[in-house]
Amino acid sequence: MKNQKLTHNKQKPAWRSPCPIARALDIVGDKWTLLVVRDLVLGKQTYTELQSSPEKIPTNILADRLRRLEQHGLLKKRRYQAHPPRYSYHLTPKGQALGDALHEIVEWGLRYIPGSSTAGTKE
Repeated sequence: MKNQKLTHNKQKPAWRSPCPIARALDIVGDKWTLLVVRDLVLGKQTYTELQSSPEKIPTNILADRLRRLEQHGLLKKRRYQAHPPRYSYHLTPKGQALGDALHEIVEWGLRYIPGSSTAGTKE
């Protein structure tokens, strides 16, 4: 049986199970999404700022993750320039609430993963 991708759209998300951990992972469980949220928590707002992160997220993946976060109500985009259209990205209260979980992951990583550091991620 082939691996089936989960689809996330505004009408009906495809969830793996009712487990809250599984459902959270369905939204933010890939290797890029929480890094985008991290950067938004740290104050980055524009596509260029988000793209400048040390992990060097590919542009197509960044665009997809921003779209996914918006679809799930974790961020809002605001147009700040008409020609060409440019947007800034801002976490909603729902997205900001992930900050606490990210803080706990940071603390765990610093404690248990040798060589972990917050250097390079601060503004």
